[in-house]
Amino acid sequence: MKLASYLIDGNPAFGLVTDLGVITLSDRLRKPAMTLREALADGEAFDEMLKLAKGAEPDHPLEGLHYLPTITDPGKILCVGINYRAHAAEHGHAAAEKPNIFTKFTDCLAAHNDVMWRPKASACLDFEGELVVVIGKGGRAIPAEDALSHVAGYTCFCDGSVRDFIKVSLITGKNFPMTSPLGPWMVTADEIPDPSKLTLTTRLNGAVMQHSGVDMLMHDVPALIAYCSAFTELAPGDIIATGTPEGIGARRTPPVWMKAGDVLEVEISNIGTLHSRIIDEP
Repeated sequence: MKLASYLIDGNPAFGLVTDLGVITLSDRLRKPAMTLREALADGEAFDEMLKLAKGAEPDHPLEGLHYLPTITDPGKILCVGINYRAHAAEHGHAAAEKPNIFTKFTDCLAAHNDVMWRPKASACLDFEGELVVVIGKGGRAIPAEDALSHVAGYTCFCDGSVRDFIKVSLITGKNFPMTSPLGPWMVTADEIPDPSKLTLTTRLNGAVMQHSGVDMLMHDVPALIAYCSAFTELAPGDIIATGTPEGIGARRTPPVWMKAGDVLEVEISNIGTLHSRIIDEP
């Protein structure tokens, strides 16, 4: 099941994505929910969405749909730095014993088929294509062997990074507004029983910049959920960005920075392709 967030007549909604369009579910639930995060927090809503979608006709076409970030209002955006083996190697780092976790603000998020802002303060906007885990069942101190049962689904992400600011402070360089698109939709966990079998590809203006199997993560999805839940309680709708493979713009010769007019795509097998267009910050 693919679940997307979008606007209908200027109002936020979410629904099931099909080949023929979207079936809006947000106003059909027994307890109507404004956001997908709110629906995930209702333990009964997930099964209800499955029942509502059966036999329903799409109410809006995909063409022209105004997408929102898949999770518009996550309580937490937890990100993992340098978590692919080859990415660690291109930085000259050894394999990390524990994940390096940082956070992003919600106003960083952008939507599928929308724009990313190149900040006024810097020309060094870099791409980091990533797999994101969406938490469906919250918890604290979740054992790794139980971790996948806490996943609602998976989506695509670009951890937009402003490299000259990162040299001074990781938090500043990772938190410029409208630099981190999330989408196009969430594929539910029942369709992806083993996220390590996924493949991630990042393209800039059609050229492949990053390509890796998710099995190259140093700390896999269950380990990340276990580690994050050790220091903070995870809640439905929280997202964990699992890290980026090698091939970032900063490690190329010469460096490749995104500029106005560029088109970025993050594709993950069995999920879809997240499209973004770069513009200068208004």
